[in-house]
Amino acid sequence: MRESGQAGRDLRRGLFVGRFQPPHLGHIHAVKQILNECDEVIVAIGSAQYSHTFENPFTAGERIEMLRMALREAGISSEKVIIVPVPDVGEHSLWVSRVISFTPRFSKVYTNNQLVKNLFKEAGYEVKPIILFRRKEEMGKVIRKKMIEGGEWESLVPKSVAQFIKEIKGVERLRDSVGKDYPG
Repeated sequence: MRESGQAGRDLRRGLFVGRFQPPHLGHIHAVKQILNECDEVIVAIGSAQYSHTFENPFTAGERIEMLRMALREAGISSEKVIIVPVPDVGEHSLWVSRVISFTPRFSKVYTNNQLVKNLFKEAGYEVKPIILFRRKEEMGKVIRKKMIEGGEWESLVPKSVAQFIKEIKGVERLRDSVGKDYPG
């Protein structure tokens, strides 16, 4: 396991992996939780190479912008959060080394995803669960489905994220990208 250090003192840095499609209030709640235990959090934007689909409607660049706005809106200092896009490799046995190569050093991983948990534990990392916030509503898939179906989704994301999605015509893009293949 890699250890973190800075200027003679230990820097506690946690890793939070997600797709953030889109970033929602549950993600911001998780970052706050991690910062209660760590000095910094690395937010790894997974599946960074994908966009314009139901599962991944937004580009990595758009997700970075939305996360930065949402964190600022929540009063979270940008000095405490490092956002890193991480492309998928398509092979689970190689994925942890890919994440490590794209991110600064960290000592803990925060996730509720069983596969991510298993892979990082096998690599020797301490893995901690995230206390879920309104999980039945605060899920990217639920939010994307509401966007497609014309439901109320804006209260599930930070105001700045909702505004950004409107500006880039994200709802229209999502509807166009699924067309007849909509899994709803």
